[in-house]
Amino acid sequence: MERTHNTEPVVVVDKLWSIFGEGDKAFAVHQDLDLTVYRGEMLSIVGGSGTGKTVLLRQILGLLHPGKGTVTTLGRPAAELCQEGAAARVGMLFQHGALYSAFNVLENIGFALREQGTLPDAMVDEAAMIKLQMVGLKPEHAMRMPADLSGGMVKRVALARALIMDPPLLLLDEPTAGLDPTSSDEFCALLRDLHAELGLTVIMVTHDLDTLFALSSRVAVLAEKRVLVTGTPREVAQFQHPFIETFFQGERGRRAMAPAPVGEH
Repeated sequence: MERTHNTEPVVVVDKLWSIFGEGDKAFAVHQDLDLTVYRGEMLSIVGGSGTGKTVLLRQILGLLHPGKGTVTTLGRPAAELCQEGAAARVGMLFQHGALYSAFNVLENIGFALREQGTLPDAMVDEAAMIKLQMVGLKPEHAMRMPADLSGGMVKRVALARALIMDPPLLLLDEPTAGLDPTSSDEFCALLRDLHAELGLTVIMVTHDLDTLFALSSRVAVLAEKRVLVTGTPREVAQFQHPFIETFFQGERGRRAMAPAPVGEH
């Protein structure tokens, strides 16, 4: 994918410290972390275990508050996203779907819209059905329970739920984790199509190189408690750092960066 030329910031993280614990037991996961995400791009966040990838997503979503520094999401402090109505502007796809086990597929998708209480149930169900079909599921899947779904279907239902409020910003935590290669490729194709169709800005945490190369316009590498480098996947792969060399230049990395055969895109 080409680097985005849009210069409108959607997320601005400035000198962020993410601090846990208190007093002598306090420790910082991030220190002076800077990151800007621009409208329309698909930015992937990668890093080793303990580098605070999901913590950063939660900061952007406003579920955590900075110990120091600021996080601005969609032009306002991220903490305000948790106030009534604001969270609708950001969709979140959790790693394992996080569907409500007592609700069927349609009820899961329409949950946030129904909780607002501004639309009659029939309209909520209609909107949920539209999103269900948007993610490649069929009307007959609407009444199924989460326990009856495959891993790929759980991801699609969770994605439909994340999109029910038509948010301009979508956060994805390990979107292809647990999927077999075919299901992973199909889910990446769906995300790519929805990104283009809906004009979404996407921030994604992933450790899967195939997903990263299939979707990312830019990559941000977390290391040493900050964003070490950003750039296109191929640019970042050339950066001299032990984590990057291991992550991108191992066997899986070389395979993911190999040129596509003639005729493939």
